Amino acid sequence: MPDQFGDKTHQATPHRRQKAREEGQVAQSQDLASAIVLLGAVVGLMWLGRTAASRTLEFFNQRLGVLPPLDQGVDGFVADSRQVFRFLAETTLPFLGLMLAVAVAAHFLQIGWILAPQKLLPDIGRVNPLKGLQRLFSLGNGVKLALGLAKVAVVAAVAAASVWNRVAVLLTLPELGTRAQCAATVDFLLTTALHVAVALLVLAIFDYAFQRWKFEQDLKMTTQELREEYKNLQGDPQIIARRKQVQRQLAQSRLKTMVPQADVVVTNPTELAIALRYDPEQMAAPIVVAKGAGVMAAQIRRLALENGVPILERKELARALYAQVDVNQPIPADQYAAVAEVLKYVYELKGKPLPKAG
Repeated sequence: MPDQFGDKTHQATPHRRQKAREEGQVAQSQDLASAIVLLGAVVGLMWLGRTAASRTLEFFNQRLGVLPPLDQGVDGFVADSRQVFRFLAETTLPFLGLMLAVAVAAHFLQIGWILAPQKLLPDIGRVNPLKGLQRLFSLGNGVKLALGLAKVAVVAAVAAASVWNRVAVLLTLPELGTRAQCAATVDFLLTTALHVAVALLVLAIFDYAFQRWKFEQDLKMTTQELREEYKNLQGDPQIIARRKQVQRQLAQSRLKTMVPQADVVVTNPTELAIALRYDPEQMAAPIVVAKGAGVMAAQIRRLALENGVPILERKELARALYAQVDVNQPIPADQYAAVAEVLKYVYELKGKPLPKAG
């Protein structure tokens, strides 16, 4: 009965995981990506910001310190504008490139390379009011709300602690010059932002762990889903069982026909059984007419006893023939001597002359 109601009690199979990934269903945390990008932005500003600010200040001091000639015309204005835009591009593009690399890395480290164009298609099911209410009051949204409140509290606490630790420096700002005030303020803001980014990164790591746990729970399968997947991949179990039954019946029928025609059965002594037949007028070498292990080996021995076929225990020979020779195939040359000895013993046992190869 639990399976009828869809209780998911089985871990996802590799096929289920691969199918989910192809559909774009992966464990990821947007908060973790945002926290990494924020941390990268703050570190980037601390690394590149001072140089960029100094170059920008120097550039505009030079540009604004000299009045342009009144007769420079449109060409002169366009040339000046190009120079300004080129400088701004050279100054900002390294930082923007760094942010792009960090954003790509933040997502790639979580989910790797994945291509799912179907995720771009509109999903009418997402506008279903009932499903919307279910998502609104789901466990995932409850955790998101708790994490959102935690993030607000963490940001407020970290910002307050940063201000409190730097309050002495902030009180001395009015006594500094304009340039020093700007430098101290920027340093204070970047330090505070760095602390906030690190705190948000820690929270985001917990969010990512929750998203992975939730993803694993969503991927779990019911017993019926496992059966359906097995049926789709391997075929109907009933058909497979019927096919195996038919194969066993055919094998048993073949044994009943071929074992009585054998000259000898070589055993191991109970694990393996190989039936050999040799007709020098039709065969260049003895052939294996039947072989088996376990239950089939027992059937070969039983049929041999019922039909008066000699059974000899030759462990090494039985292992070699079972591993090297298929049914209806001649024995290999390196086993000629051992098989000839067995056939000689059998013919002497029956009081018959040993056949000579033609």
